Amino acid sequence: MPIKWSGIKVNKAMDEVEQQLDLAESFLAQAEAKAREATRIAKLPDYMDQRLGRLIFTIKRRDDMKAAVKSVRETIPDGAIEAEQESLKHGSQQSLV
Repeated sequence: MPIKWSGIKVNKAMDEVEQQLDLAESFLAQAEAKAREATRIAKLPDYMDQRLGRLIFTIKRRDDMKAAVKSVRETIPDGAIEAEQESLKHGSQQSLV
């Protein structure tokens, strides 16, 4: 059964999201490294170490963003993109329903 939304556009949007995440990767890795350095500051109280640990954990969760993009892609019904591409080859036609 064909979908009423554009699987091609969703897939393209996920390509763009992945591209932005790839660009952010080096910055996030640097931020994580700097937060780890901060945990080695002499005489750092436990409450600060805990907050820095939480920050590091949060930065490391960037893999969750990549998994979310994958989940969006997997939700596009099998064959929907191919069917839409085939439909676009023949031009668009308004539905009579």
